[in-house]
Amino acid sequence: MTTPPQTAGMIHARRRDSETKRARVLTTLEHMLDQGIPITFASVARHAQVSTWLVYAPGLRDAIEHARSHQHLHHAPTPSPQADTPGLRTNLALARAEISRLRAERDQQQHQLRLALGARLDSIAKADLVARVDELTRHNTRLTATVAQLRTDNQALHVRVTELEDDLAAARTSLRRMIRAENRPPQS
Repeated sequence: MTTPPQTAGMIHARRRDSETKRARVLTTLEHMLDQGIPITFASVARHAQVSTWLVYAPGLRDAIEHARSHQHLHHAPTPSPQADTPGLRTNLALARAEISRLRAERDQQQHQLRLALGARLDSIAKADLVARVDELTRHNTRLTATVAQLRTDNQALHVRVTELEDDLAAARTSLRRMIRAENRPPQS
């Protein structure tokens, strides 16, 4: 079974988008290693501007875990300063903005998918309706021809009935004459 061209195009675009996001995660991971930025799954996702679940995907998860272990082995742990409230608020605001952006992106993709699916269903429905209309047109043509033939046959039968009624009337008249002729007294 082959996939329709629209579906194949959507699959190709989705794969291309996935490959782009994966490459962006790996590039971000290298940048974070080079800059000495602490690596966590959430920070990699935030810096790469991808969803958090993507960084847990096979292949990317292994790369991040490897980078984390590399970072722990090669860098001495630095005492973490007490988290400041403005920094946390900024991170929270950034996270909320990212969540809003991701929700909007999800809604847009759902809308586009609905439109594509609707167009696909419309094209299937149109083809079915055209076939059904053609079938009904052929059936109507056959019925019209049958009705015309039956009308012709009916007219011929009416003519035949009229002829037979005339023959019957003539036969009755002839029979009455014969009966009268037989019932008459003989003429001398």
